[in-house]
Amino acid sequence: MKKVKNAFYAQSGGVTAVINASACGVIETVNKSKKIHKVLAGENGILGALNEELIDTSKESKTNIAKLKQTPGGAFGSCRFKLQDPIKQKKEYERLFEVFAAHDIGYFFYNGGGDSQDTTFKVSEMAKKLNFPLKCVGIPKTVDNDLPYTDCSPGFGSVAKYIATSTLEAGLDVKSMAETSTKVFILEVMGRHAGWIAAASCLAATKVGDPPHIILLPEVPFDKTKFITQVKQTVKEKGYCVIVASEGTQTKNGKFLADSGLTDAFGHKQLGGVAPILAGMISKIGLKNHWAVADYLQRSARHIASKTDLDQAYAVGEHAVRLAIAGKTAVMPIIKRISHSPYKWKIETAPLKNVANIEKTMPRKFISKNGFEITQAGKTYLSPLIKGEAPTKYVNGLPDVAELKKIKVKKKLNYFIS
Repeated sequence: MKKVKNAFYAQSGGVTAVINASACGVIETVNKSKKIHKVLAGENGILGALNEELIDTSKESKTNIAKLKQTPGGAFGSCRFKLQDPIKQKKEYERLFEVFAAHDIGYFFYNGGGDSQDTTFKVSEMAKKLNFPLKCVGIPKTVDNDLPYTDCSPGFGSVAKYIATSTLEAGLDVKSMAETSTKVFILEVMGRHAGWIAAASCLAATKVGDPPHIILLPEVPFDKTKFITQVKQTVKEKGYCVIVASEGTQTKNGKFLADSGLTDAFGHKQLGGVAPILAGMISKIGLKNHWAVADYLQRSARHIASKTDLDQAYAVGEHAVRLAIAGKTAVMPIIKRISHSPYKWKIETAPLKNVANIEKTMPRKFISKNGFEITQAGKTYLSPLIKGEAPTKYVNGLPDVAELKKIKVKKKLNYFIS
């Protein structure tokens, strides 16, 4: 009788308010199936496999696993780690497959964005080359909404809801104080090359003239003169101005306004600080202003998560297991929109070779002619993604989050030296 294999699951890249819902989808689906023995979760992403730090999820209670659906962050730890080119550096791959063999792992689930799916694809290619029986399925996740093929990326709907809500609430605050105090408010949000998060702030406006008045996107070259003119005009007409700016706001020559000069493990420029730069420009024209950076708050706000997003995050985790059991490999479940209103969607599949390292940016038809607003087509796309309230249980006034035991399996190999 053929031995039932274990599954390896790990989280990668920046976490979201609902990435743990995908983990829940994977673990609960495996637990119901007789095709996979159990899920071993990598502690801190792919590093968990390299370091043989494997968490035995079968030791967790069903209640705690279910609680993952209302727990933000990465329950098993995440990482930003780029596997080397397998042609130039085989050491990491040899180690991975040693660990997989030692722990009877026949399924590989990697939960992350474009860079993470590059890892999943590389592992699938190496498994094929080594003739190692491993089914590799990527699980989509990114607040940036920049994964191709999928209608939206799990994690985005919740950050979009948070930003739209924050824009609405901060806008009311500034409006009430503008006569004698702050005239301009700037909210900096995530988004290096794709402006989806900043664009979502447009949903705060229920009528013409409502904030946000100016949205700055990486897709639209920043023109200082045009920007300052728009700020002045808005303050003159409305009495105040609310600006939502992508961290990746850049000039015509491709230079980021907030380039720190540093890069991450994947070679991406580290950004942050566009809001104070914009505030400095506005201060020079004599307008009192305040700025804020949503930073980690935007991606960890599970208390205000979109139910649509939560449902989709769970569904891609669940479907990933079904794909692997069916013998599929080097694929990723994607979300296919069936209709806008009522909003309907289903899960389909895309090959990883077409997903890895590709960024989906805002289509021009979603951006107004002046570059500062989102068109009706954009709003039609964005609106359903923030719909629905995902219930959260509270204990002593605070969200009741999962507290996992994280019991690790016994190591069988020597310590890995990279």
